[in-house]
Amino acid sequence: MAGKLIALVIPLGLDSFAVAAALGMLRPSPATRLRVTVLFTGFEAGMPLIGVALGAPLGHALGGSAEYVAVGVLLAFGLYTLLLRSEEHEERQLSRLAQIRGPAALLLGLSISLDELAIGFTLGLLRLPVALVLALIAIQTLVVTQAGLRLGHRLSHRLGEMAERLAGLALTALALVLLLERLA
Repeated sequence: MAGKLIALVIPLGLDSFAVAAALGMLRPSPATRLRVTVLFTGFEAGMPLIGVALGAPLGHALGGSAEYVAVGVLLAFGLYTLLLRSEEHEERQLSRLAQIRGPAALLLGLSISLDELAIGFTLGLLRLPVALVLALIAIQTLVVTQAGLRLGHRLSHRLGEMAERLAGLALTALALVLLLERLA
């Protein structure tokens, strides 16, 4: 179970770091860094709750096949992150995030954290300890967001892209390992 928890949480940290580093390249003010950190941590830890609320009842209803659905969700999100995610679209969102406030910032934060919704859905289907996973996600998000915001201006854009691709690869690999476990 610990391996599954780590495999779910680490890719989110890579993705959060990549996004925060891209924002850090804009050299945000301390107030903007604080606002972005609170926003990221809130959404990264909150969105899985919505996913769990949807995934747990579905997992109960699906019974033994719930793990296959969870594998499918992880595989789809991993492949999307690895192959289809648009860097240009995310960069536009990031530059807007650094400048906007209020409801628009919340909507943008929501759009950036859809991967956490998928992870929460998977948590509900796999029946993993939700409180522990949420705590790990929140702590990790706080740390990697601050690191990315502070180091972003020193890192290349290519490194951020590599972190996102690595996150997609890790989620895809986790889905395949879970599938093999289920089939064995």
